[in-house]
Amino acid sequence: MNDADVSKQIQQMVRFIRQEAEEKASEISISAEEEFNIEKLQLVEAEKRKIRQEYERKEKQVEVRKKIEYSMQLNASRIKVLQAQDDLVNSMKDAAAKELLRVSHDAAAYGNLLKELIVQSLLRLKEPAVLLRCRKADVELVESVLPSAKQEYAEKMKVHAPDIIIDSQVYLPPAPSHHNEHGPSCAGGVVLASRDGKIVCENTLDARLDVVFRQKLPEIRRQLFAKISA
Repeated sequence: MNDADVSKQIQQMVRFIRQEAEEKASEISISAEEEFNIEKLQLVEAEKRKIRQEYERKEKQVEVRKKIEYSMQLNASRIKVLQAQDDLVNSMKDAAAKELLRVSHDAAAYGNLLKELIVQSLLRLKEPAVLLRCRKADVELVESVLPSAKQEYAEKMKVHAPDIIIDSQVYLPPAPSHHNEHGPSCAGGVVLASRDGKIVCENTLDARLDVVFRQKLPEIRRQLFAKISA
């Protein structure tokens, strides 16, 4: 084999090695590009998942905030409705209290009412001796009906007439007036107590109104607000 043949073989080997290197380099490049694309796709998907999760989290926060705001608005509306209902009911009670003030204007009718209130109080106390308090303006009227009240009680209970002392030191508050708008007041009636003060029967018109109003309040609310509740 001469030098030309040797040179030719060497060139062939060089070309073969170069071709093989190029093919290998191409394979490596393609593989690297595929791995890069896969990794890039994974990163993109991961970021997409993060964005979706963040969006879902914020969307839930918005929904929760909307529900809270709606609930607060609903509660506020309910409170306003309840307040308006309470205001209406209280205004009715105030109107009834003003009507009570007219009761004492008719001396005959009021005197008869005082007698009935005294008898009722005596029946509750069942005490042989009691202390009676009334408004200062009602003292004379109370004194006038006291004998018949004591007699009626004695007949009903089949006992001796009780000893009743009208308190001349402490009186029930007077009827409300322009001079005493915010002070204590009383529309009329009586308060009876045992002499030791342990048993008290408050039978004022104001107290009776409070009792009746508490008892009738559910019915009043049904009558006034049945349509609203429905």
